[in-house]
Amino acid sequence: MTGRKTNIKHHLTDELLIGYAAGTLPEAFNLVVATHLSMCDECRAAAAAHDEVGGALMDTDTQVEMSSDAFEATLKLIQSRPRDPKDPIKAKIVRPSGLFPKPLQDYVGGDLGAVKWRPIGLGVRQAVLPTAKGATVRLLHIPAGSAVPDHGHNGTELTLVLQGAFRDEEDRFGPGDVEVANEDLNHTPVAEIGEDCICLAATDAPLKFNSIIPRIAQPFLRI
Repeated sequence: MTGRKTNIKHHLTDELLIGYAAGTLPEAFNLVVATHLSMCDECRAAAAAHDEVGGALMDTDTQVEMSSDAFEATLKLIQSRPRDPKDPIKAKIVRPSGLFPKPLQDYVGGDLGAVKWRPIGLGVRQAVLPTAKGATVRLLHIPAGSAVPDHGHNGTELTLVLQGAFRDEEDRFGPGDVEVANEDLNHTPVAEIGEDCICLAATDAPLKFNSIIPRIAQPFLRI
């Protein structure tokens, strides 16, 4: 991270690491995974192992006949493709100054001061980051002591803590920790007293809020 020593207790699952290595995750999930990897030595080592396994499988795969112009056609396709800074990225072991790790700074276009926050109620703010379809990723700023309305999940939600900490019915999550929530989890995340909590969260389906007001606002807030 950025000069802050983290004590990470909650890591990425093997399923997510394998999907990241294989390039099958949505772009929004890739960003959360890449940001966590830049903060976590343990998961970065595991991701490298999955990359090696994938490379070994490719080396032993059955060869197929290719057309004589396949290489030239591939080069033309690569050269004609617009360069998109929002493409899925592999985590870089770079720790710039500021709060955000390098993968996240690339998406935001800077550090915390470059974020364009939007209030979503009860003091909580968010900033939705532009990514490809299939999942959504946002930065969340939760004031110390405040809670996110209790909710369940229609799919998977990845929440990576960048600053501060939050607690829910499952555990405590501090800087570098990632919570992987699915349809089985209903929770009410509460930011700890002492420091505002800033998280990076990705979802591949809308949340299931249990109270009426968040459900009414949900389509407008893209949650």
